[in-house]
Amino acid sequence: MEYQIGVISGDGIGPEIVREAKKVLDKVAETYGHSFRYEEILMGGVSIDACGVPLTEAAVVSARAADAVLMGSIGGDTTTSSWYQLPPNLRPEAGLLKLRKELNLFANVRPAYLYEELKGACPIKDELIGEGFDLVIMRELTGGLYFGARTTETVDGVLTATDTLTYNEHEIRRIAVKGFDIARKRRKKVTSVDKANVLDSSRLWRKVVEEVAKDYPDVAYEHMLVDNCAMQLVRNPGQFDVILTENMFGDILSDEASMVTGSIGMLSSASLNDTKFGLYEPSHGSAPDIAGQDIANPIATILSAAMMLRFSFDLDREADAVEAAVKEVLKEGFRTVDIYSEGMAKVGCSKMGDLICERIGG
Repeated sequence: MEYQIGVISGDGIGPEIVREAKKVLDKVAETYGHSFRYEEILMGGVSIDACGVPLTEAAVVSARAADAVLMGSIGGDTTTSSWYQLPPNLRPEAGLLKLRKELNLFANVRPAYLYEELKGACPIKDELIGEGFDLVIMRELTGGLYFGARTTETVDGVLTATDTLTYNEHEIRRIAVKGFDIARKRRKKVTSVDKANVLDSSRLWRKVVEEVAKDYPDVAYEHMLVDNCAMQLVRNPGQFDVILTENMFGDILSDEASMVTGSIGMLSSASLNDTKFGLYEPSHGSAPDIAGQDIANPIATILSAAMMLRFSFDLDREADAVEAAVKEVLKEGFRTVDIYSEGMAKVGCSKMGDLICERIGG
């Protein structure tokens, strides 16, 4: 099969980690008889430098024409980069928000899995993590506070900023359906996270989730307030299967979950619409402080490519092979610096990609 993949290498370590993911995809293509064609798409700081905006209309067209998009990372140091002297709508992250909206990428899927070999990097005590955890955070991605109306103005002589949090029942229902669908393929449990004791938007969220749950009698579900969920993630992450939540809560909780695994450099992410199309990216940022040093961890991006094989291309066998290769490399003791511990074999970004490729297809 032949697939066209849009590639947003982006900023910071983005080009390095995307290079390794493409290397792995090319090994998959060679092993299993596929063809992947790549088209580079500018977004983020590199697009600002080249085009004056973080995302051009031409870039949106290119992304839409692809079967899926693989992304590295965007943005830079917010305290020193000239990109962050620009108005908010012209900064790197504005390009990502626009792309999500333009492509209707309303469902963000972020797995958080603790590898047995990395238990030592987990900040939670052994007696709490037990046999580990395997959860998914399903985050609504195109609504809520990040996309609501916002103003900064002087009111009665006082500078005042306003951000509007808005959700309608259709936005909530479609992400809830995605969450329950994924839970049905896993351990059949949904934890819907909100702040219904305070927010009207959360009370609507809870109402709609309860309606959707009626169509999934085989899936257990519960409601949990976001502050309690944040605590439970560090107290007993193994209790969770699928965490379903709105945009801002999901942003925060998924970053917390990533650190519970020991390193944000291990966590993949998929942003999906209502077709097979998806945008696949690591959960971490651009890490400009280590860019160009060949020390970044490419595993999150490689696992994101595996998610692309599974969700957009229906290549489950190939996705399994990539994930198994990652586990094998870790089992053999190879580590990038972010997950390194004494006695392990420290390798760079490029070498980690090579090692994973060598273990695909035997």
